[in-house]
Amino acid sequence: MPYLRVRVVNVVDLMALLPADDHPHGFSDQQFEAMFTTDTDVVFAFHGYPRAIHELLHGRVHPGRFHVRGFNEQGTTTTPFDMVVLNRMSRYHLVLEALRHSRRVPEKGLDLAQHCQQMLERHHAYIRENFEDLPEVRDWTWTS
Repeated sequence: MPYLRVRVVNVVDLMALLPADDHPHGFSDQQFEAMFTTDTDVVFAFHGYPRAIHELLHGRVHPGRFHVRGFNEQGTTTTPFDMVVLNRMSRYHLVLEALRHSRRVPEKGLDLAQHCQQMLERHHAYIRENFEDLPEVRDWTWTS
């Protein structure tokens, strides 16, 4: 997607999301806006409950533009990737969310959305037949 601009921000200290007046680790408004802008939609993937992030964002500029995905108590004993899928936090869900909140549909964006939907359908069928994640997910390793 050469025309879809994204910024990846890794929030290590959640208290940085709070205003500096509320917590010693909190970002000033200027720091927060430099990181997240004031008007761009943000897709936020969180390992915990989404409401926790929304509470930390209270008081920031346009907090409704943060679309937090996290643990929603979906799933049971299953595979690691299926838990992420069931909680709508998979790589495919995050891409679909980014496309949904993009200011304009990037060139080939609809093709990418269709690919993500197909992969989710493929995952759904594969996991129920094989009781393990798809090989490209299960065997994936980081390459430089």
